[in-house]
Amino acid sequence: MNEPSSSDDAAGPGWARAARADWLRSLELDQHLSAHSLRAYAGDLDGLVQHLDRLGRTGFEQVGLPDLRSWLANQQTRGMQRSTLQRRAAAVRGFFGWLHRTGRIPHDPAQALRSPRRGRRLPPTLDQRDAERMLSRAIEAVGVDDTPVARRDVALLEMLYASGTRVSELCGLDLDQLDADRHLVRVLGKGDKERVVPVGRPAWTALQAWLDVRGRLATPAAGAAVFVGERGARIDPRVVRRIVHRALAGVEGAPDLGPHGLRHAMATHLLEGGADLRSVQELLGHSSLATTQIYTHVTTERLRAAFEQAHPRA
Repeated sequence: MNEPSSSDDAAGPGWARAARADWLRSLELDQHLSAHSLRAYAGDLDGLVQHLDRLGRTGFEQVGLPDLRSWLANQQTRGMQRSTLQRRAAAVRGFFGWLHRTGRIPHDPAQALRSPRRGRRLPPTLDQRDAERMLSRAIEAVGVDDTPVARRDVALLEMLYASGTRVSELCGLDLDQLDADRHLVRVLGKGDKERVVPVGRPAWTALQAWLDVRGRLATPAAGAAVFVGERGARIDPRVVRRIVHRALAGVEGAPDLGPHGLRHAMATHLLEGGADLRSVQELLGHSSLATTQIYTHVTTERLRAAFEQAHPRA
């Protein structure tokens, strides 16, 4: 096997080379890793060995858990991506586990080495002003071009933002799921779990305006679908995504979001308005409260940004 290293220097000091070569050979023969993966593992191990050499270690049996942690911490302070750090930590655990199993070291210091947790990316969202501008522009378009499609688009946007439904849930809505007397919608979510979502007056008004002309667009293929496409059948989620992207493109400074972005906006704005987390969880149909808690981080970050921008001693 050709060692997957770019140079002899990359193999590190002499005390590490034999074990390095044997481990990489075992990965190739036993796990059938690709040349690309072998090069990645070799590079990860080389970086560790160089760090250990700087610490004065002259054998892997001298390595302790603090040495491994200091190596990861050093890379983290240099701005290494979490995904890269996780891969390198996994490589080191694999290497030291192999050293221990093959009797090269008396104990495995990497057994307790934990990968840095992957940061949870906060979903982008609209601020309330941009949401209002998006809906106002769509309503103005109906005043200029009062067609069934224009009314449908307003109803779609209003319903997505008002109810926080997923695009699949909205496209799957049937007429018998609407409660016009109480302005409620029965939503069939993931795992066929049903929930009831209230809808505000502006959204219900837009929905009713669309239902008044739905028959001019719907064909028998639509069945009981609330929303239909221009060919008359139940609307496709891809069409809804295009409608949302187009609506937001007309709002200067607004992020480019799809239907799920309006769901994020609805949840964020509810929490900013004082709604409790459990209520938002039920409205969104989350099975776990932990999923809903991401929105508390969003609102915290928005508050922080407002503070830093506006407070004289921020």
